[in-house]
Amino acid sequence: MTFRTALSGISAATTDLSVTSNNIANVSTSGFKAGRAEFGDLYAASIFGTSRNTAGAGVRVTGITQQFTQGSVEFTNRNLDVALSGGGFFTLSNNGATTYSRAGNFQVDRNGYVVNPSGARLQVFPPAGPSGTAFETGRLQDLQLRTTDSAPNATGEVIVGSNLPANATPPAVTPFNPTDTNSFNHSTSVTVYDSLGVAHVHTLYYVKTATANEWQLHNYIDGTAVGAAQTLQYDAQGALTSPASGFLTLPAYTPTSGAAAMTLSLDLRGSTQYGERFAINDLRQDGYTTGRLIGIEISQQGVVFARYTNGAADPLGQLALSTFPNPQGLQTLGDNAWSQTFESGDARRGAAGSSDFGLVQSGALETSNVELTEQLVNMIVAQRNFQANAQMIQTNDQIQQTVINLR
Repeated sequence: MTFRTALSGISAATTDLSVTSNNIANVSTSGFKAGRAEFGDLYAASIFGTSRNTAGAGVRVTGITQQFTQGSVEFTNRNLDVALSGGGFFTLSNNGATTYSRAGNFQVDRNGYVVNPSGARLQVFPPAGPSGTAFETGRLQDLQLRTTDSAPNATGEVIVGSNLPANATPPAVTPFNPTDTNSFNHSTSVTVYDSLGVAHVHTLYYVKTATANEWQLHNYIDGTAVGAAQTLQYDAQGALTSPASGFLTLPAYTPTSGAAAMTLSLDLRGSTQYGERFAINDLRQDGYTTGRLIGIEISQQGVVFARYTNGAADPLGQLALSTFPNPQGLQTLGDNAWSQTFESGDARRGAAGSSDFGLVQSGALETSNVELTEQLVNMIVAQRNFQANAQMIQTNDQIQQTVINLR
């Protein structure tokens, strides 16, 4: 009996050493969670129950549990490296089977899908609209980077923040002629885009009238007049009074590119008439041409945006995170992945930053939570346990030899 008890101790110490060895081997594995060997004592039981005077029968391994504590976060400056700070797991699809991981070292395969090194595809909640603020949290889809160009956006509004000189006089030449610089006081231009993404030059000409504090604004696109001249009026303090709303809607302009007619709205609320100098303080529009994909960006809430050369940012989805009632019950699959089991409970999905889900850090990786010094101490303890149990076998053998040699 003593031999068996000591053998169980040797087996337990060997298991402890194996777990410690595995922890040390994965000290540099991204997202790795350290394991811990747990033991329970053994007692022989009869039909009358276990006597309080019965010697123990040894030890057995009751389980090897993983410690899901937070690993440190190291910055890599690579957009597809994603670290989780707090609770939750990345949700992955491995040939249709759902798996979970804390390792965020993702990459793009030849079909544009974002995958981990084992080829499992990262899962996201698809966007419910183009704004990037609403997502379909009841449905999962593979995260795929589109290789097509970003669609253009036709200009709808032009913001013009100009200051017209209060001491200006009417031009010497009349009537207004855009080719004659003596027929207008000042001009400025901005690039606008039609529905096909073709650029057009929108030029604004300012002409001072004989009426005090009054100007005429002429609008031309690619050298073609867009409607009649618009009247701008200012008060004695230089503030715009007409149009009263500060907005002007120009007649539709049909470009020769085959695009839809352009209807521009001018936002002149920032227009003033001060001093003696003409200045453009703000001049921008809300359209853009087509763009090529230049990279992705992931917010702390896990929203994945595709960035294009035209400045557009299209939401591709929101990272689907998962938590479990009992993470220790997850089945270890290797390659930094786990699967759901009966003991772990059902997965609960959610977005980063909500409920008990952690935040997402793009351009960083969560490192292994193995504390090397602690593991080295565990190794020494397990080695001592092994030696002590081996010594017990040797001692028991000597006792047995003494008994056999009795005369």
